[in-house]
Amino acid sequence: MSDDASGRESQGALIHALESLHVWLERAFRIATGSAFAVLIIAVTVQVAGRSFVGASPVWTEELTRFALLYLAACGTGLALGSGDLVDVDIVRSAVPAPVARAMRLLGLAATAALCAALLPAAWLYTHIGARQTSPALGWRMDWLHASMLVLLASLGLFALLSMIRVLGGRE
Repeated sequence: MSDDASGRESQGALIHALESLHVWLERAFRIATGSAFAVLIIAVTVQVAGRSFVGASPVWTEELTRFALLYLAACGTGLALGSGDLVDVDIVRSAVPAPVARAMRLLGLAATAALCAALLPAAWLYTHIGARQTSPALGWRMDWLHASMLVLLASLGLFALLSMIRVLGGRE
């Protein structure tokens, strides 16, 4: 087998592995996003039912709603970027030739990945600080809540990198 053929074969295996990783991550984050949404629906339902029928809702519902919203955003943002549903300035990209639009997409994805990587240490520190605090109503350690920022930055950065690979490979 020639070096060129083995190079293409290993490149194909790498692309296949990255595509499998992308599919797995997408499934995992869809489940996480759906779970956060389900928790949000349940907490709001309990809140509304309490206010409507009892006159007051449990205190913990307000806190749980906020936690669920944070994780909903944290888990869903990377998915939205990967699917192209995240807010974008596509009106500009649609007005330029395809190669320029592709370059703009790559530049945006690279900037997103770089910014996420730059912010990860601060998010880690923020999460670490939360270990010394608890939420008032639920009594949960706040590092679990603060970790939503780590999830957001890590998933957004990872989906940006995977999208860059797809654009470079001509699959997006």
